[in-house]
Amino acid sequence: MKKQALFSVVYEDKQIVAVNKASGVAVGGDRWEAAKERLDLLLPYRVFTVHRIDRDTSGLVLFARDEETHRRLSIAFENRLVKKRYIAIVHGRPAWAETTCELPLVPDGDKQHRTIVDRYQGKKSRTVFRLLGSVGTYSAIEVLPETGRTHQIRVHLASLGYPLVCDPLYGRSQKPVLLSSFKRGWHGDPFEERPLLARLGLHALSLVTLGKKLYAPPARDMAALITQMGKNTGNEALLSLLEQ
Repeated sequence: MKKQALFSVVYEDKQIVAVNKASGVAVGGDRWEAAKERLDLLLPYRVFTVHRIDRDTSGLVLFARDEETHRRLSIAFENRLVKKRYIAIVHGRPAWAETTCELPLVPDGDKQHRTIVDRYQGKKSRTVFRLLGSVGTYSAIEVLPETGRTHQIRVHLASLGYPLVCDPLYGRSQKPVLLSSFKRGWHGDPFEERPLLARLGLHALSLVTLGKKLYAPPARDMAALITQMGKNTGNEALLSLLEQ
């Protein structure tokens, strides 16, 4: 099987570069663990880190290529002028079509360096969730984070009772997602079945800032899962996620 590239450039000009990174690649230095692969060092030119996504999250990361652009983008992120959109695969089948979570969060709140909910000392956090479709015991959710706290999406989903699949920190199970777990009439060999998704079920899909709309298509594994979920439900909204 062809090895997945660590990243691909989806857009660049003289001011910015937008990268679609693979799961397992750190955006920059990690204060808890030395990163084996750092996106900011893999790029062939100097970049300025504007924002981060988790190492195990795939998808869109934006860098500035000069100090002035870095300043402008940092202000835009700080003032919540950036519209971010994620796709999440979770355990469970929400009864709601849309919900908002505003639980306040404290990063590095326990011995595992996890983010925790703290209603008294936590920082204001807000995430909008929209159900795209469910199949078997899994659901696909569109995620619109309005703040950018560490592990915000993961903690908010877990707090709502719908943790991300394959989440070692906040999830209920690290078992991979198999086609046989939700496709009726599956007749494959259970001993040779390959997982559709065996890593954190979260992908940074798009963002809009400074007049630019940027999109990073889901990685091969998540695209395969979304395709199968869409086919099994006839859900066009799911399949449309694979298109810009």
